[in-house]
Amino acid sequence: MDFKDLVAHRRSHRRFSDEEIAPEALQLILRSALMSPTSKSSRKWHFVVVDDKVALEKMADAKEAGAAFLKGAPWAIVVCAPPDEDECWIEDASIAAVTIQYQAADLGLGSCWAQMHGRGLSDCTTADEVIHGILGLDDAYKVLCVIAIGHYTDERKPQNEDALKWENVTIYNGND
Repeated sequence: MDFKDLVAHRRSHRRFSDEEIAPEALQLILRSALMSPTSKSSRKWHFVVVDDKVALEKMADAKEAGAAFLKGAPWAIVVCAPPDEDECWIEDASIAAVTIQYQAADLGLGSCWAQMHGRGLSDCTTADEVIHGILGLDDAYKVLCVIAIGHYTDERKPQNEDALKWENVTIYNGND
């Protein structure tokens, strides 16, 4: 599949089978993340691969809503970075997270992004604090998101080309 088709077919998947994922697939996904572009080639992001069911269930409850699908994922990759060392940590980590998702799709795997930065629980505990407590992350890192990865069981149609919002594109040619 060429990239144009990959972009059209990559969709968020929230339901996964119990089918094992080949270690080579994880290696390729992490390789792609480690090759993702960063500001000034800083490469300050950090990735934590989680395949422990108890940890995945706890991470699913790190925020009020929108992460329940982590409970059914065979793997998740926590994408984080040190804000004190990288002023573009959110941008750099976001690029890596999207790269993870496209590589997973290219391998025939499903993925879904669970936003954690700026999210939390009603008692004012941040999702970042919850995930740090579960995984014992270094305090220097802030968690941007958790990407669930697995063999998907839900079918999704490709993006609808007719629904693209071309009105949200402006081409400036300097003549206006």
